[in-house]
Amino acid sequence: MTSIPPFTFHQGTQPLLVSIPHAGTHVPPALAARLSDAALQVPDTDWHLERLYAFARELGASILVATHSRYVIDLNRPPDGASLYPGQNVTGLCPVDTFDEAPLYAQGDVPDEAEIATRRTAIWQPYHQQLRAELDRLRAQYGVAVLWDAHSIRSVLPRFFAGQLPDFNLGTADGASCAPALAQVLMPIAEAAPGYTSVLNGRFKGGHITRHYGEPARNIHAVQLELTWRCYMDEAAAYTYLQGRAAQVQPHLRRMLEAALGFARGAAL
Repeated sequence: MTSIPPFTFHQGTQPLLVSIPHAGTHVPPALAARLSDAALQVPDTDWHLERLYAFARELGASILVATHSRYVIDLNRPPDGASLYPGQNVTGLCPVDTFDEAPLYAQGDVPDEAEIATRRTAIWQPYHQQLRAELDRLRAQYGVAVLWDAHSIRSVLPRFFAGQLPDFNLGTADGASCAPALAQVLMPIAEAAPGYTSVLNGRFKGGHITRHYGEPARNIHAVQLELTWRCYMDEAAAYTYLQGRAAQVQPHLRRMLEAALGFARGAAL
């Protein structure tokens, strides 16, 4: 159903994997022909994160980046599409509307179960197979693995939260996805960043990737960071990367990843 690989992958030299599951913008032509003009702009992308986190290579991190839009399939949802936030407004495994609740499909021909299964096999499964394999490699080689699941979002989005979202939204599945010590070294960095706001396990506690792969009992620790767009880009279309803002927030992100690596060195078996 697609002619391009579902992800790009860089293998690093340290026990840290940065996963960026919502940076993809590709929509296969056959699907694009069914989408609305607004949907074709893929506005709900986690824009420019591979550029923002480019420094992670210097730290020795492995980096896994999705190529396809979340409108094709959402890699941070369970394979059965079950809601991660029961009772709250969410988007599904194969979304049918934008974050602003505009229909994705111009003629209303949303994917049926067979089409969802095809997308899951072609795109979701390979990404997760690579994620699993790399975490297992890191765990086997270093005795520990840290997964950093990188996301970003508009700072004001009434569908999902009231008011303005804090800038740094760290999620550890309410403490289930990593050792407490990891959150304890990350939050002070976020809290000390001048001009930014932060929260731990607020509106965003971690999606499927954080919850599924975080296994602190096996020394595999997962953290999600949901960063507001305003920290590094223009929140209005055309979603321009703002180098000046990015340069201000990158040192704080770098300190967080360095702290995660410091934690990993201390937690190595």
